[in-house]
Amino acid sequence: MGRLVQLQLVDASALAADAAVNRFVDDVLPADRGAITDASGTILATTVDAYDITADPTMFTPEQTKVPDAPQQAAALLAPVLGVDRAKLVAALSAPDRRYALLAGRRTPQTWTQVKELQAAFARQAGTATCRAQAAKVGKPADQGGRTAVDAGCANVLAGVFHRETSKRVYPAGGLASNVVGFVNAEGLGAGGLEQQYQAGLAGRDGRITYAQSGGRLVPTAGFHERAAVPGSDLRLTLDRDIQWAAQRAITDQVQAAGAEKGYVIVQDVRTGQVLAMATSPGFDANDLSKAAPSALGNPALQDAYEPGSTAKLMTMAAVLDTGTAAWDTHVTVPNTLHRADRLFHDDIDHPTWYLTLNGVLAKSSNIGTIEAAEHLGRTQQESNRVLHGYLQKFGIGVPTGLGFPGETQGILAKSADWKGSQQFTIPFGQGLSLNALQATSVYSTIANGGVRVEPTLVQGTTGPDGRFSPAPAPEQTRVVSEQTAKTLAQMLESVVSDEQGTGNAARIPGYRVAGKTGTANRVDPKTGRYSGYTASFIGFAPADKPRLTVSCTIQDPVNGHFGGQLCGPVFKQVMEFALKTLQVPPSGSAPPNLPVEWSPSP
Repeated sequence: MGRLVQLQLVDASALAADAAVNRFVDDVLPADRGAITDASGTILATTVDAYDITADPTMFTPEQTKVPDAPQQAAALLAPVLGVDRAKLVAALSAPDRRYALLAGRRTPQTWTQVKELQAAFARQAGTATCRAQAAKVGKPADQGGRTAVDAGCANVLAGVFHRETSKRVYPAGGLASNVVGFVNAEGLGAGGLEQQYQAGLAGRDGRITYAQSGGRLVPTAGFHERAAVPGSDLRLTLDRDIQWAAQRAITDQVQAAGAEKGYVIVQDVRTGQVLAMATSPGFDANDLSKAAPSALGNPALQDAYEPGSTAKLMTMAAVLDTGTAAWDTHVTVPNTLHRADRLFHDDIDHPTWYLTLNGVLAKSSNIGTIEAAEHLGRTQQESNRVLHGYLQKFGIGVPTGLGFPGETQGILAKSADWKGSQQFTIPFGQGLSLNALQATSVYSTIANGGVRVEPTLVQGTTGPDGRFSPAPAPEQTRVVSEQTAKTLAQMLESVVSDEQGTGNAARIPGYRVAGKTGTANRVDPKTGRYSGYTASFIGFAPADKPRLTVSCTIQDPVNGHFGGQLCGPVFKQVMEFALKTLQVPPSGSAPPNLPVEWSPSP
């Protein structure tokens, strides 16, 4: 009876406190995040084993440890191992009303091994004869040497530190395709690129486990309840690792050589719409975001809206040919200057009056000749504007590409009724409207594909936890111009590269017929909203007689040179040549048509 009174009345509070240390714990079982691979299965992003380093703050109180400053001592030991500020650790461990604290997330197995070694060192010390003798003095005056059990190093201030198995996102290819793949944040959630766009499918579904614990450890006889985690799905991309590498190397070298702000290269299969490479410079390594510039963490190939300049002339010529307004050999007289609305227009170079075919207008990239051709699309200027606007939209300008990529821009294309003043004459040669690099690439792929636009794709499909592969939905296909118009345009684009008067000679590839177009546009500075510097570009496809690939190169605000043929022509050649050999595309079997560029006026 006396013992019962002691338990229920005298020691009730102390016993209740001790019992509070033993209770059921509800914990999360993290799901394995799905991998991201290229088209051949090469891993671009995957998940590896890691550990969350946790603690039970109730085990760091003076009553539990017999140490007045256990949080401070533990923090001093853990800070250099975990790479976490000591003050943050002290705060996390000094919360006796909480049973759980995350000290450091997603640390390597080596880090947890270091923590265990520290704990083992304390355990070995506690087993010595000296510690056993000193343990009897805890709570009593210090011995004759002025020492207590704490001073003897016998208290294990790390006993309340535990680990939880989790995972860590790694990118084996480093910065390769990081602008497309994206990254995860400190919580393991997709925060950029495809990691963000496909967060739900990649993340899977976490499970839960409920178990009884004592001192932070499982009580095996108390039973537990578990709901298993469901792993995330793997994402297979259309990217080709080797072609991506070649594109990334080429654009990085040229951006540095040109002293440019940035640049991007896209490689697209003209038949399927699949993007085989999308490289940007500067880039970043998602394994260590602390070294990345904030401005480099996005994907400017999809997120930058820029005025394309002369590469957009292809769409104007498509409208002219497809409506029957003119033919490739229509004679066009091109003066040195042309007055329209409130402006006097010039070409890139001063010249005497040119007598060009419509093919020559494209080959020599004449702004004046393009204006003259476009203004005949309708009986009035307003009608011409409306016809051209319709074709621009069919080519995908001013509308989303269909990728749904985070932060992607659809560009800017005003309604034709709002084309006022000189804008209605600049739009035909690519100024006064804006697009992203994939939209520009898709225009040329449409012509290469016989006039049919195939919606661009970046993802082939997903592989679920059951191992079954689910292909992505088939891309939409839309006829933009007739097959004959596309064939004629392809031949005209060959003149840009093959004719000695063309602006794209640097893009020639021995053995292959190449069709393409240069672009040199005044650049709108996004910071000021004013024109400053240039956008240099080249877009083309090959083999021109049997198109397989489109490659686009865009360089923003270069310092060392600014013409598209000069800066992007060599990049196009390097990337296209590598891609054709990688895919084992046979060389052209015929010579280019060599359409006439000029005509001679009658004496």
